[in-house]
Amino acid sequence: MIGSNNSSGGASRVRSLAKLIELGLGICCALLLAGMTGLTVVDVVGRYWFNTPVRGAFEVTQLMLGALVFAALPLTTSRREHVEVDMIYGMVPPVMQSLMTAIAGFVSTVVLFVLSWRLAAHAVRLMEDGSVTNALDIPLAPLSWIAAVSALLSGAYTLVLFKKAFRRGF
Repeated sequence: MIGSNNSSGGASRVRSLAKLIELGLGICCALLLAGMTGLTVVDVVGRYWFNTPVRGAFEVTQLMLGALVFAALPLTTSRREHVEVDMIYGMVPPVMQSLMTAIAGFVSTVVLFVLSWRLAAHAVRLMEDGSVTNALDIPLAPLSWIAAVSALLSGAYTLVLFKKAFRRGF
């Protein structure tokens, strides 16, 4: 009895943490999108009406877009909103559908964990080299770390989805 309560309590904490992470990432995405929009508006108005564009606007927009893509990756993964091509999925029996889902989950998990590992290695290299952007000298390593952590979170989500598909059986 006590063991089952601890198990459900642990699972509840994990779900709460996942919801908190998703909320934080959602807010981050909204702020990045609003910031990109605001910066673009100010840059366009400054460029065409006052002949003074925002210095480094293109560079900052690129960095924000990269951060937005990777911040949205775990959200998209957790909600299973990635683009899927299922030309034969509906034509095969449920056992085969479960197998296909499990294989896709496994492959996605491996790819995302490898991607996270390589992005982290790249972030270390960027830090060691002191790599910065051309116009504003903004360090590039933090964006690479954001990407690595996002890929890791996405890999964790696909691992959970893989486990669920695997448990359903073949």
